[in-house]
Amino acid sequence: MDRMYRVLGFWTGIFAVMFYLGDMFTTSLIFFGQTGFFVLLSYLKLSERMYIYIFGAYLTVFFVGFTYWTTFMMVPGATH
Repeated sequence: MDRMYRVLGFWTGIFAVMFYLGDMFTTSLIFFGQTGFFVLLSYLKLSERMYIYIFGAYLTVFFVGFTYWTTFMMVPGATH
């Protein structure tokens, strides 16, 4: 299970670099933070159950933040 967190870290790192190259600096910083978080967790040697709990908490925080952003921060019909 710890290897899957390294895989998540790898892919979030790839996305962070692509966002940075696309001049999306705030998004790239968020993804660099996620990369560090996933790689750090992968070396803690936690139990598989704890890795699943952490991933569930991560998904919960993401979906709450995403729902808040799309509901209250995005302007309907705005292009940019």
